[in-house]
Amino acid sequence: MVSLIRIEGKTVEGVLVKRLTRFSALVRVEDKIIQSFLPNPGRLRELLTPGAEVILREVASEKRKTSHDLIGVYHEGQQVSLDARAPNKLVLEALRNKDLPMFVQYTGIEPEHIYGHTRFDFFLRDGQKPCMLEVKSCTLVRNGVALFPDAKTERGARHLRDLAKAKNEGYRACVLFIVQRDDARTFSPNHETDPEFEEALKQAVRQGVEVYAYRSVFVGDRITLKEEIPVEL
Repeated sequence: MVSLIRIEGKTVEGVLVKRLTRFSALVRVEDKIIQSFLPNPGRLRELLTPGAEVILREVASEKRKTSHDLIGVYHEGQQVSLDARAPNKLVLEALRNKDLPMFVQYTGIEPEHIYGHTRFDFFLRDGQKPCMLEVKSCTLVRNGVALFPDAKTERGARHLRDLAKAKNEGYRACVLFIVQRDDARTFSPNHETDPEFEEALKQAVRQGVEVYAYRSVFVGDRITLKEEIPVEL
């Protein structure tokens, strides 16, 4: 498996002072306190604790209020990617490289596909049964089990219902969870945090929606797709 993405721009390391909002945090870099954009609305409670060593990416843009993105954190001896945008980029590379065996037959790849009132991450076509593919970012791992979501997500449950609808209308429908760390052995829905999402996932599976999970590794300036892991519902 060779699919990977590189972090664009210069990266710097710092120490988390505190999270301000769902999408912002204060980070100490040397002797400065920097307000950074956090591209992940999840709770991240196990990861973003005050004093945690984090990774920032410099972003030069006059249209932004912040000059850095908070893209990673050091946790239990590894770099964990926090950028919820990264999995889609990684999956796009993997689709192009034919690194996802369940999708190798597709030659047409359309990101951000509109289906009814829903925008799915990918629409795959090859002249046979076209496929709606939704990608989810997972950062929470407990005792080797990757858990999604780490915060209640009505939007995530709606995506599953819409995938089931697409399946019933003759499309192939799939959801792919990308675990943004390398210590997960299996994947499961997070019953404790969002039992409604868990039930929506199980109901989608009963209606023929396919569920897959892969882990990835963040080292240096690269995020690399790793092995598929079992899904346990």
